[in-house]
Amino acid sequence: MASIRTRKGSNMLFVDFRYMNKRCRETTNLIDTPANRKKLEKVIEKMEAEITLGIFSYAKYFPKSDKCDEMMALSDRKDCLQSDVLSFKEFALLWFSEKEIEWRDTYKRKIKEIIDMYLLPKFGTKPIHIIKKTDVLAFRSSLAKVTYGKANKHLSAARINSIMVPLGMILKEASKRYHFENPYYDIKSLKEPKTDIQPFTLEEVWTFINGVREDYRNYYLVRFFTGMRTSEIDGLTWENIDFNRREIVIKQALVKGKIVPPKTQESYRAIQMSPWVYEALVEQQDITYKRSDYVFCAHTGEPLDYNNVNKRVWHPTLKILGLKKRNAYQTRHTAATLWLAAGESPEWIASQMGHSTTKMLFNTYSRYVPNMTRQDGSAFEALVNRSQLVQSSAD
Repeated sequence: MASIRTRKGSNMLFVDFRYMNKRCRETTNLIDTPANRKKLEKVIEKMEAEITLGIFSYAKYFPKSDKCDEMMALSDRKDCLQSDVLSFKEFALLWFSEKEIEWRDTYKRKIKEIIDMYLLPKFGTKPIHIIKKTDVLAFRSSLAKVTYGKANKHLSAARINSIMVPLGMILKEASKRYHFENPYYDIKSLKEPKTDIQPFTLEEVWTFINGVREDYRNYYLVRFFTGMRTSEIDGLTWENIDFNRREIVIKQALVKGKIVPPKTQESYRAIQMSPWVYEALVEQQDITYKRSDYVFCAHTGEPLDYNNVNKRVWHPTLKILGLKKRNAYQTRHTAATLWLAAGESPEWIASQMGHSTTKMLFNTYSRYVPNMTRQDGSAFEALVNRSQLVQSSAD
């Protein structure tokens, strides 16, 4: 039975009661008066009734209590045992152990980080079947208020969506196994701003290639004229260069110093070598073939370090040449926009870039799409040839 008391040296009332087999003492903001005692007695009656019925919420009565999280966890645990359903944490860890075999190491780390940093602190002890749509939406709203870094930046819509994806996957799977309504059903992703692309013009491409350090000229020429991802070109090995067929075969990528499978199933592909790419790779073969398995490597034969190359080569070259500052991923965007400007077939471009359909191509590069009639790389070849002729005549 709950009782009303006061502490020594204080005139404030506190409630002394038992919940989840633990003694709880919670201070109120009521001064010890007959009227306030009567008021508190009514609150206690309601509390005890809710405890008896199993519907008591510690956070509802004592939201600022230090014991709030502990008591909610105990209550959640009791509900799990009574319903024979796992807590969110238990099911999330089970789900992760079952799914991780399907993922690359980088994606695995990303999902584990999201679960540990965001999902478990919010839903960890809750029986998974009692999570409601309102809980999910409230959680998403709370993410919009999260800040990080010295500038206290807010999480972007893209980041919030990436956090919500595993939550949706976990709840969907749990709803199938435990036969409850999926609380994530019909929740749409937040609208994300379009990808910010800042492609180079063809003149800027040649300016960069001719102005960059000689030992990186072939590297950047291949990047600009194939649209390869950084991880793909940095992980490119000689065994995946087919000079006879004039193809670059993408079978792997280098991510954080480790060789991993390509980003998606569609990323496994054969990229056609244009004449300039072919010549650059033939020249590169004389430089690194005997030194390393990697086509482009450090002087030690080790694969390139992306951050190091960015810092020592990419950004300094842009600055020296007076070109607009942008990230190295723009070489991929540049390849796509140049192909489109040349009138290459969207299907051919999508296959070269490792996209399953042309949808992403049109969504990202729509303003660069002219009338498209060509079926292969010949239009692009003609465009570059014309630019070289113009450049030669100018010299």
